[in-house]
Amino acid sequence: MVCLGLNYKTAPVEVRERFAVSKGKLKERAIQLRSLPSVEECVLLSTCNRTEVYFWTTDSDAATQYILESFLGQGEIPAASLYRYEGSEALSHMARVASGLDSMVIGETEIFGQLKDAYFSALEAGTTAKLANRTFQRIFTLGKKVRSSTHITAGPTSVGAAAVQLAGDVLGGLGGTRVLVVGAGDVARSTAQSLRSRGAENIFVANRSFDRAVELASKVGGSVIRFSEWIPYLEQIDIVIVSTASPVYVVSPQVLRQAMRGRAGRPLFLIDLSVPRNVDPECAELSNVHLYDIDDMESMAVETRRSRMAEIAQCEEIIRCWVAENAADLASPASWPQSACL
Repeated sequence: MVCLGLNYKTAPVEVRERFAVSKGKLKERAIQLRSLPSVEECVLLSTCNRTEVYFWTTDSDAATQYILESFLGQGEIPAASLYRYEGSEALSHMARVASGLDSMVIGETEIFGQLKDAYFSALEAGTTAKLANRTFQRIFTLGKKVRSSTHITAGPTSVGAAAVQLAGDVLGGLGGTRVLVVGAGDVARSTAQSLRSRGAENIFVANRSFDRAVELASKVGGSVIRFSEWIPYLEQIDIVIVSTASPVYVVSPQVLRQAMRGRAGRPLFLIDLSVPRNVDPECAELSNVHLYDIDDMESMAVETRRSRMAEIAQCEEIIRCWVAENAADLASPASWPQSACL
């Protein structure tokens, strides 16, 4: 068992976005990876903070090289951005990912669903078999155990929640502010729900699929703006949180210059949670425009990590024991020293 990937700790967003795979293309890419020589089974995970390939092989060096070459169409991967775990280390890493311990926001709950989506996409694509299926089934049980037996999910548990906390901090609270959420996927959904729970009353939702925008807006008591019409609304909005699957920028300096003319000097806060990024970084150069991207959430993550140190230690011990008990059945038996855990 091998894990090959890059994440927010090893690569900045401008590198991660080149290798991000949208949810709709997970099956296609998994099939491509499975067809490579030496790759017996594989699951592809891609989120705003990581792109990882979990694969099973009898020749890890050859399989790794083929996988890297498969991704080189998106640009050269900096060697320092990559990590590779094998055997016990790969299983332990997957366990930490599923439990939210390897997330930017420690204890985040979204990654569990994203890992499930990645697995089921691979399952439907036919790129998994006995080893991957057994491993992921047990990993999901472990992830639930870690969360239910500790308090690791206390406080903000998603990137969206961290973004909302950041928005509240920079504005001194969300009461009376007008917030626009662009997108209606998982991250946008958790963000909108966090906005409502933190006291935001004027929430607007724009999405390419109007029906999904209506669905999300109804859940948070918000209003819907048609995707083709949300740009003019920027004159009235205080905070824009963008999270779409668009492979190109949906907010440019040219668009913002026009919107800022009607704001009479009022600042506009943009939080881009998309990978690839949806807001052109050059927007930050405009007067009264304050832009934050996914990597700026790290400051919020540091505080969350500090407050959960005791819970992290407990989670790590649960994972250590689980790995010791499951190693012989799930990875390379010869590389797994057995230990007793109570």
